[in-house]
Amino acid sequence: MQPEAFFLPVKTPGSTQISQRFCLFYPARGDVLRGMVLYVHPFAEEMNKSRRMATLQARAFAQEGYSVLQIDLLGCGDSSGDFGDATWQDWINDVVQGCHWLLNRVNTQVVPGKSPLWLWGLRAGCLLAVDAATQLNYPCNFLFWQPPAIGKPLLQQFLRLKVAWNMLDGQSKGVMDSVRTTLNSGLPVEIAGYMLSPALALGLDQAALRPPTYTDAERRLEWFELSTRDDANLSPVSAKSIAQWRQEGFDSRSHIVRGIAFWQTSEIEEAPELIEASTNSVRPSPHDLR
Repeated sequence: MQPEAFFLPVKTPGSTQISQRFCLFYPARGDVLRGMVLYVHPFAEEMNKSRRMATLQARAFAQEGYSVLQIDLLGCGDSSGDFGDATWQDWINDVVQGCHWLLNRVNTQVVPGKSPLWLWGLRAGCLLAVDAATQLNYPCNFLFWQPPAIGKPLLQQFLRLKVAWNMLDGQSKGVMDSVRTTLNSGLPVEIAGYMLSPALALGLDQAALRPPTYTDAERRLEWFELSTRDDANLSPVSAKSIAQWRQEGFDSRSHIVRGIAFWQTSEIEEAPELIEASTNSVRPSPHDLR
């Protein structure tokens, strides 16, 4: 299945500037549109490690009757700009604009209440999906792959790459404090080939997986974590987050699937069981079919 590749014009908030976002669109197969899915990729090099899995999952969704849009955020992949140009709000805006494009593209096929919009995020993409949903003004379902409860640990993990690099030169002492000081002073820092802006770092640092509030319909959350252990369980942090989503009225289900953490491996890896389980999870629930 060959997707439709195109560049989506996106206007920068508070500016007249328009730049391009590279997109791949997988039209739904079959006569009935079962839903729409927008993929929100993870942070920095994790995006590149995950492209293979994102492609396989997008194809699987399209075969099931879902129209899927993949979008490279500002400064990522084949989109306009440099990574160092991006802010967290820029990326939120990209996701919102991608959703608008997807909704307009399949508008004639949408059946109210029967063709849901799913925001599918991986890692930091889950945090972006939630923030975008609060600005979209359209009810969404959520599919999370290895979601973090907050963004602070992801930022800390990324900043440690700077420390690790300096350790090779015997200059690791005080590196983390220096990086933080530089960002707090409003200057970018270069980490593992990526220029990180203070605005992007701050947005990720403050991001949290807070459920949006919807009053008009019951929404769904499918939460996936990968493990190579047979006895794996959700962490207390994950369990607490899912409970919060349930309290907000989301029909929330958690899944632990056997597979490797493909977003951080040295070689490109696949997790076939995650593809199958995720495809099954977005199928309409009995409530949706009534």
